[in-house]
Amino acid sequence: MTRLSLLALAAGLALAPPALAQGTASGTASAFSPEQRREVVEILREALRQDPSILREALTALQQAETEDRAKAQRSAIVAQSEALFRGAEDPVKGNPQGAVTIVEFFDARCGYCKQMEPAMEQMLRRQKDVRLVLKDLPILGPNSLLASRALLAAQRQGKYAELHEALLRLREEPAEPVLKREAEKLGLDWARLRRDMDDPTIARRLEANTRLAGALRIEGTPALVIGDTLVPGAVDLATLERLVSEARTKQGG
Repeated sequence: MTRLSLLALAAGLALAPPALAQGTASGTASAFSPEQRREVVEILREALRQDPSILREALTALQQAETEDRAKAQRSAIVAQSEALFRGAEDPVKGNPQGAVTIVEFFDARCGYCKQMEPAMEQMLRRQKDVRLVLKDLPILGPNSLLASRALLAAQRQGKYAELHEALLRLREEPAEPVLKREAEKLGLDWARLRRDMDDPTIARRLEANTRLAGALRIEGTPALVIGDTLVPGAVDLATLERLVSEARTKQGG
């Protein structure tokens, strides 16, 4: 038994109730007296004084266990939500629509990290011809984020989602309504129609569904990627994207 395990056992004994349950199936348990409990606590204190790294090891082990538990819960959630994640008929798609490997990206059009990752994502899609990218608008950064997401889903009705998506992620100014109008008209979108569609309750419901889905997966920010059974929080570079795609392809037997 490691020193950490021994100290954990001692701590458990020291913090146990004064009277332990009697007559268990394995035999009769003995209670520690107050003096014995104080002695065990003092042993723990002395051990930590002599070697403070014990506490660091304990905290590291706790953090690792929490990370593993979270990853396990997220994998279970991905399986439970797979239909909404990977097979939403209305979701905008880039790359190969019939691709063997699917990436789901939750993004906010105002998110600096989403903008930072966009060139790597585009390059990966050009290099990896069997990848299907599903885009989930998740406007979490305020009113202009919501406005931009509504504009994107409205542009989808005119067949210009991908073009407006790329334009907004290149944008270095706030996507307020005059800016959205300018960018939409540059792409040949009918602004009057786009503006009407932005207020369609159907679009609001789609964004609400994305928000619920992100909550079910415990997503806390953007960008967030789902690749196979793995949730990847935050922006990643091209090499990491290609490694994750390769791992997902291998798991699928491709």
